[in-house]
Amino acid sequence: SSGINAEYGVAKRRRAARDFPGGEEVMRRFKAKEGRRRVGLIVEKAPARPHYPILNTAGDVVGEVTSGSPSPCTGKNIAMGYVDLEYTKNGTPLQVQVRKKIFPATKVAMPFVPTQYYVEKK
Repeated sequence: SSGINAEYGVAKRRRAARDFPGGEEVMRRFKAKEGRRRVGLIVEKAPARPHYPILNTAGDVVGEVTSGSPSPCTGKNIAMGYVDLEYTKNGTPLQVQVRKKIFPATKVAMPFVPTQYYVEKK
């Protein structure tokens, strides 16, 4: 995967100047909205693990899990993965195949747990 798929940002000045290695190609792919995007998932019942397929509700493979585990903070099974662009909206119902069983999953916003650290105002 690339930083574009993971939605890592490029500073506004650098996007305009395209003065970084691969700048032209990165900006072309960023504007084309092609490929897959990194998403967060809440998986019901079983924790998803890397390389498990992510399916749409029709059962077609639309992505792959990159990491997943039970979350003590949320009390749910969370996972990250890459899915096709049409499945990146929050609340999109998906499925994850864990071993030979299929479990419901929902696309959610990341981070899974909101930050609560203190930032001193200047």
